[in-house]
Amino acid sequence: MSESLSPDNPFAAASELPYGLPPFDRIADEDFAPAFEAGLAGHRAEIERIANDPAPASFDNTLVALERSGRLLNRVSSVFFNLTSSDTNPELQRLQAEIAPKLAAHHDAIHLDPRLSARVRELYERRDSLGLDEESAWLLERTHTDFQRAGAGLPAHDQQRLRALNEELSTLSTTFQENLLRDTNDLAVVVDDEAELAGLSAETIASAREAAASRGVEGGYLLSLSLPTSQPLLASLENRALRERLFRASASRGNRGNENDNKGVLTRIAALRAERARLLGYPHHAGYVISDQTAHTADAAIGLLERLAPAAVANAKRDAEELQRFLDEDLPGEKLEAWDWAFYGERVRKARYDIDEATLRPYFELDHVLRDGVFFAASKLYGLTFTERHDLPAYHPEVRVFEVADADGTPRGLFLGDYYTRDSKRGGAWMNTFVDQSRLLGDKTVVVNNLNISRPPDGEPTLLTFDEVVTAFHEFGHALHALLSDVRFPSFSGTSVPRDFVEYPSQVNEMWMLWPEVLANYAKHHRTGEPLPQRLVDRLQESAQYGQGYATTEYLAASLLDQAWHTISPDDDLSDAIAFETAALEKAGVALAVVPPRYRSTYFAHVFSGGYSAGYYSYIWSEVLDADTVEWFKENGGLKRENGDHFRATLLSRGGSLDSMVAFRDFRGRDPEIAPLLARRGLTGA
Repeated sequence: MSESLSPDNPFAAASELPYGLPPFDRIADEDFAPAFEAGLAGHRAEIERIANDPAPASFDNTLVALERSGRLLNRVSSVFFNLTSSDTNPELQRLQAEIAPKLAAHHDAIHLDPRLSARVRELYERRDSLGLDEESAWLLERTHTDFQRAGAGLPAHDQQRLRALNEELSTLSTTFQENLLRDTNDLAVVVDDEAELAGLSAETIASAREAAASRGVEGGYLLSLSLPTSQPLLASLENRALRERLFRASASRGNRGNENDNKGVLTRIAALRAERARLLGYPHHAGYVISDQTAHTADAAIGLLERLAPAAVANAKRDAEELQRFLDEDLPGEKLEAWDWAFYGERVRKARYDIDEATLRPYFELDHVLRDGVFFAASKLYGLTFTERHDLPAYHPEVRVFEVADADGTPRGLFLGDYYTRDSKRGGAWMNTFVDQSRLLGDKTVVVNNLNISRPPDGEPTLLTFDEVVTAFHEFGHALHALLSDVRFPSFSGTSVPRDFVEYPSQVNEMWMLWPEVLANYAKHHRTGEPLPQRLVDRLQESAQYGQGYATTEYLAASLLDQAWHTISPDDDLSDAIAFETAALEKAGVALAVVPPRYRSTYFAHVFSGGYSAGYYSYIWSEVLDADTVEWFKENGGLKRENGDHFRATLLSRGGSLDSMVAFRDFRGRDPEIAPLLARRGLTGA
């Protein structure tokens, strides 16, 4: 227990719940501030003891000591920052704005401490004589790199400026996130006449009615916004005017000149990141970030994006011509617009493959998808078992808790599922950990998946879209990376790998969604229990590549926009964020009005408030590995335990404990090849 923290504070001592699950039923908003204060003070004291240790620097008294330090701060941070993303409120937002710059300053104080950096440098210089095992040697390598990248080698006056930059950036990122959440809630579309909702299922309309009632809009319907530009409901809404309203609401987030406007925030973030990169000796922020990724250089990352863009755009333009013909049948003389693409795309898919979203959703009920799909695949591949624990507390009534074990009963940890959207949750989908696996600390994983599925009225089933099923499998791939982690040091646990590698295992997990044995196990009609008809299964497989022109182009546009913002110099003119965005998309050759970027700058949370700055390219970079790995699974018999065991042993279990591309080669037996990705995306001419 921390001496400066009341023993009544739920963070004062390690949780006594299974696997260290935070005692959510005892945690109140007022507990965070004193826990942060004590956690920061306690960690500072631990760092002082390490830095002032009179004994010569050793691996144990320096690096292992650092790995053991900061446990109280880790406990409170993991809970707090999950809540500020998944169930925030004004008090948590106020505290986040206060604590973010303090945490930035705290981490700077560690990495810029000359006594501590000297100990790390001394060990690094003697690394060949220390007799370290592979994981320990990699910890020394990574720690030395982290200190250097954090500015340990800078002169004092530059370090002072670096501290100021990091503090301001942490505050601005928090502001961006809070502005976006408020504007997303403010821009939810209210519909008064149910007739305007033609095309939506009865379940979706009922959810919209309930969402409106929860906001105090009696008798109306509320269409909430998801994070990307293109909204899922655009595929079904028959009313073109309402489609336009919904699209324009989505695309205007953070760009309305009100108190939630993000243009000034994001340009300041980009400018400060550019200044920091120059201070650290890099030409721009992208150069700084990517130098520590598997791509190694911004040129390599941008080169891949630019290689794929022309073929993707050509595919999108070809698809647009087909969609225009369908629009002409309904509205002769009208021009295809961005809010029409998804709707007429569904028309084309229905005509070409005799399949549409409305036909599929009754077969994608959330509990079946989770238990009989996501969990079933993990059981077949890795021998895992899942037991729901209704006796354990969660941070919200909608969150479910599952205990995870190996086939022989060996405990792996806890999985929490938080699947429904709410006004207090940010958009998108993500994985967080509450406890990171570490043999050194004796900890097993506690991990959560967050999605944003519309909650149906009480008593009604939760029916997912095709994309939501993909997301469930994807995010659970991240969870598996955490749950199957078997490393000594907490710094290497689970997904603690380069950003352009972290999406790879989660993308691989998507393949099991349509794997025949898995699909047959979960895709059953929620009323009759009848399996998805074989003709629809066949159509799903045949249509897997349909829509890649749009999907690839909107993704590449966002990725190239990310790179544009992060290859600027501190002296560039950023006075007009929208003009900058427009010019960047035109220069990259991806400025298609009917295919807007997946995220526009003012709501590009991944790069301005998340961890993907100069890193949104990671998804396609990782997909090269993913597509190649899918081929390996197919060549070796697919959903077999020995295949899962090989993937687990060579890659998933090792987390960040070795160079990520070494882990890939250990798994695959060679370097990755790009051909499977090009075939999957219909880009074989790229």
